[in-house]
Amino acid sequence: MTTIFVTGGAGYIGSHCCKAFAEAGWDVVVYDNLKQGWRDMVKWGRLIEGDILDAERLEAAIRETKPDAVAHFAALISVGESVADPAIYYRNNSFGAFNLLEAMRRTGVNKIIFSSTAATYGVPKITPIPEDHPQQPINPYGWSKLMVERMLADYDAAYGFRYAALRYFNAAGADPDGEIGERHEPETHVIPLAARGALKDDYAFTIFGEDFDTRDGTCVRDYIHVTDLADAHRAALQYLMDGGASAAFNLGTGEGATVKEIAAAVERASGRPLPRTIGPRRAGDPPVLIASSEKAKRVLGWTPKHSAIDEIVQTAFAWHRKDDAARG
Repeated sequence: MTTIFVTGGAGYIGSHCCKAFAEAGWDVVVYDNLKQGWRDMVKWGRLIEGDILDAERLEAAIRETKPDAVAHFAALISVGESVADPAIYYRNNSFGAFNLLEAMRRTGVNKIIFSSTAATYGVPKITPIPEDHPQQPINPYGWSKLMVERMLADYDAAYGFRYAALRYFNAAGADPDGEIGERHEPETHVIPLAARGALKDDYAFTIFGEDFDTRDGTCVRDYIHVTDLADAHRAALQYLMDGGASAAFNLGTGEGATVKEIAAAVERASGRPLPRTIGPRRAGDPPVLIASSEKAKRVLGWTPKHSAIDEIVQTAFAWHRKDDAARG
């Protein structure tokens, strides 16, 4: 049986990918410090509590479990926080990934799926964005991820590593079965915050900026259902196991939705008006990010199936309503 070692597997995207890996028949090992992740999200495979900054424990966990490959999700992800406190992003995202690559090298594991981001592109010069678009991040979060991509390319050239760097656009939605979903503290993502506005009478959803050069003045993002992301990770791992060469892949739909369109979809899902306010632009926010995912379709045979905006929002809203009720 193939064993996959999943850093950050108790988090939002990591947990959904663990479900996809387990359903593919793979043995899943989750390595997570539970600072950003959640114990109750670890439903597929065993949990080893540990931090990627703890190089000794990380190497011991890999040595003990003898994985065939690694899927690396353990990262800080808030653009605004990275602008305010870049040190923690370079330490966790970049240096933590270095610890992981070195632990893999010392234990003889040479295949890795890396959770990268569209933030490595910065402000797009071409839309939809292809994988060969210049990578010029405009915030420390994007730079911290791009540094890892650079390390992966160098480890491939020098040590024979093979990797798939999966550049997400906007992960969204929740497991259609309702087993897991998106939970962050504090929450910074658009759809969970909009769902909160529809669920709580004392909360107004804030739209950050309505003066962008877009069709309604609010940011345009390419929202991809987390279940489709998980399917892409499964396909990428199989691609590496079958001998595929190292590569980067965009994961998106090729279409974008504005923040106001997301708010309208939440109103449709909830059946009630969404209270909202307008705030200032957030530092480091590009106006438009839309993916070209033709390479993933061609090489991995992957096509998103659940990423229509209403399906994304409906699964997200159902999860948040259930999770809020369970947590009081």
